[in-house]
Amino acid sequence: MFADRARIIIRSGKGGDGHVSFRRELFVPDGGPDGGDGGKGGDVIFEVDEGLNTLIDYRHRRKFSAQDGQEGGKRRCHGRNGEDIVLKVPQGTVIKEAKSGQVIADMSGDNRRQVILKGGRGGNGNMHYATSTMQAPKYAQPGQEAIELEVLLELKVIADVGLVGFPNVGKSTLLSRVTNANPKIANYHFTTLSPNLGVVDMEGGGFVIADIPGLIEGASEGVGLGHEFLRHIERTKVMIHIVDAASVEGRDPVDDIHKINAELAAYNEELAKRPQVIAANKTDAIYAEEEDPIARLRREFEPQGIPVFAISAVTGAGVKELLYHVQKMLRALPQEATVFEQEYDPQLHLPGENLPFTVTKSSEEENTYLVEGPRIEKMLGYTNLESEKGFQFFQNFLKDQGILEQLEALGIQDGDTVRIYGLQFDYYK
Repeated sequence: MFADRARIIIRSGKGGDGHVSFRRELFVPDGGPDGGDGGKGGDVIFEVDEGLNTLIDYRHRRKFSAQDGQEGGKRRCHGRNGEDIVLKVPQGTVIKEAKSGQVIADMSGDNRRQVILKGGRGGNGNMHYATSTMQAPKYAQPGQEAIELEVLLELKVIADVGLVGFPNVGKSTLLSRVTNANPKIANYHFTTLSPNLGVVDMEGGGFVIADIPGLIEGASEGVGLGHEFLRHIERTKVMIHIVDAASVEGRDPVDDIHKINAELAAYNEELAKRPQVIAANKTDAIYAEEEDPIARLRREFEPQGIPVFAISAVTGAGVKELLYHVQKMLRALPQEATVFEQEYDPQLHLPGENLPFTVTKSSEEENTYLVEGPRIEKMLGYTNLESEKGFQFFQNFLKDQGILEQLEALGIQDGDTVRIYGLQFDYYK
């Protein structure tokens, strides 16, 4: 089974907690703090594996976790770092944040390995919090939390040219003639249920061509397997529309081109604007003496800048001319591959990092200001305000987050009171 889509949950390792301990040695009755730091949590890393061509490995397993960092130990022992987890994916896999659909990373081009989630930072042991006024701190910093994220993996085939058309128009037959690919060929609708890739070897430079499974009306709305197929042509530079010029199954080739372009535009407007060429196939089966279907196609589309080539994928007639024209089109286009830019950075969405807070003037107490919000509460949970170093960290936090600036904007004066949950401070600039 071809698997080109998977939804999984990834989790980085939690940072190990810092340790609280004190030296206890013979003849050293009052040893200082010697609690070690916690280890860093493991990262979640995605890596391209050239031996893979589907995402089947992620269909039967849902959650992937890196290892947590180890807690710090006595005698300043540093906790062991958690092991990374490396997830292998085929080239062309796009990693998206599941809820928003925004791109986190595109594993194609030069991007062969990328850290998607960084492991949590290890917490400081109590040896870091000793001061002249607090020589025996009974506090250590917790490790940074793990990050858990649901991601969508989508395999978008990397090919220069995409073959599009309705079922049974001859895409697989053409691909088997011009490349080393061996697609299954049979006279059934939805014969091709997975993209077939092949390399066209030509003098002066070949190109990769993909037989995209047959479209049907409503594909852009997900009818049939529409979305499963359309995503594979998002990277292609040129599209070859293959139509049944002989109308063997009663289809109108001109109408087919309009319908396919409508589906492309409905799915992604940029796709409909890509350079196109029409391959009017099955010319060996044209027997009618009425209007020439090739001439009709040319009258309709060549004024729009879309050339029409009469071919027979079975006999090979006209195929060489089509391929040389496509090669010429590709040479005139930018050579760099289509790579999707990052839209979502998980590091900007760390637990608690972007939680809101409010700064208000109390309506009940004179010269009193209130600072509240889950982010403030979280910060207080891992800050030792009894130590000089911890209180300095707290002051810097208020400044860096713009809280002091907001207090001044509300008119706070020296000596006024600031309440933060159960804590109360006098403000001095």
